[in-house]
Amino acid sequence: MSDPAAPVDRARAFLAEHHRAVLVTRRRDGSLQSSPVTAGVDADGHVAVSSREVLAKVRNLRRDPRATLCVVTHAWFGQWLQIDGRATIVSLPDALEPLVDLYRSVGGEHPDWQGFRAAMVREQRVLVSIEIERVSGPPSG
Repeated sequence: MSDPAAPVDRARAFLAEHHRAVLVTRRRDGSLQSSPVTAGVDADGHVAVSSREVLAKVRNLRRDPRATLCVVTHAWFGQWLQIDGRATIVSLPDALEPLVDLYRSVGGEHPDWQGFRAAMVREQRVLVSIEIERVSGPPSG
């Protein structure tokens, strides 16, 4: 019998190395809205995405938390996977340190963390946290 946690673990491992994704949310009329994003994995094992409070994807997810991501490699063609789950929006000030953690996991150390934090506040950044509920796609490990 297969391990039900295996696909979720596979998605987390893939996201730890590949951060390019397209996030799909639902507009008020039910049609789909797509956004290219940079994604990582947070300490709770959820998908983490930085966005801004005023953007459509955030408004869409506040209204309907269903989210889908198509995660691709840097090369674009090749391995990919789809993640479906429910999103929670974490606003400032609670989002500030998780945004720092996301930057570190995706980009490494920032040369000016004080400036980074100030920019997150100025840009009205939020953290989109997506619990991984379903994984599909070809990567085998």
